[in-house]
Amino acid sequence: MSVVSTGRHQSVSLRFALYALMLLLALVFVFPFLFMLTASFRTNEQIFAHSGSIGAFVPTGDLTTANYAYVFGNGNILHFFLNSVLITTLTVGLGLIVNSLAAFSLARLQWRGREAVASLLVVLLVIPFEAISVPLMLLVAHLPGLGFEAGRLVLTRSWLNTLYVQILPFVANAFSIYLFYQFFRSIPKDFDEAAYIDGATPLQVYRHVIVPSSKPVFATVSILQGLAMWNQYLWPVITVPGESARPLMVGMQQFFGHTTEWGNVMAYATIITVPVLAAFVIFQRWFVRSVIGSGVKG
Repeated sequence: MSVVSTGRHQSVSLRFALYALMLLLALVFVFPFLFMLTASFRTNEQIFAHSGSIGAFVPTGDLTTANYAYVFGNGNILHFFLNSVLITTLTVGLGLIVNSLAAFSLARLQWRGREAVASLLVVLLVIPFEAISVPLMLLVAHLPGLGFEAGRLVLTRSWLNTLYVQILPFVANAFSIYLFYQFFRSIPKDFDEAAYIDGATPLQVYRHVIVPSSKPVFATVSILQGLAMWNQYLWPVITVPGESARPLMVGMQQFFGHTTEWGNVMAYATIITVPVLAAFVIFQRWFVRSVIGSGVKG
């Protein structure tokens, strides 16, 4: 009995230590967000007055919404926000279709050269975007596109300074294809064979068998690709010189040149951060299931 009791005591102690460590890590990540959120409702004087105490993370005292009023009144943030929402939504939506179909072909179909393409996919994962950003910019600068002039649809000589230059190059994503590929391989192929026996086509198998069984990985890809597009900075800086198609992140740099008030800056940063956190909270259950199911370790 004493050995069993000692073992249970050690198990409880280990679990308590693990939870304490997880709580400590959670606080490390939460405190900066709490500081940003609290500071967005304070003036410069109040921010520095509370900077040395726990009050920097607790929304107490004289709070004000003047910082948010300034952001919406002087930062052209609504236009930039809508641009970012449109860019992120279209890229993620189109990417889910394109990348999942590509992964379905690699994981569930048999065709010549499939192994070579799968190997090439792994190679593409290690190439940083910075290495191809300039050649890609030179390419899109000479591609014909569509635009509007005086309310009419016209043909343009370049993709630069458009919304679709921030969307189309990022629809197909090697990492997203890899995630889909890993998850699709874990689905038993007996489902496919049963569907083929019933007369289903490969596209019907994808639509009625694979997609309903893959909600976790679809949620994971949505989060990761959406976060990457929402935080996109380098590409818009070199391809979007004007304000008409400028996204939120580049607009933030422009906003910093208009104010020296930290409360205004924190308000702008909060507006950028909250949609990302909301999306993660909504999809976190499927995100965790996908990481466990596909064996992705980081």
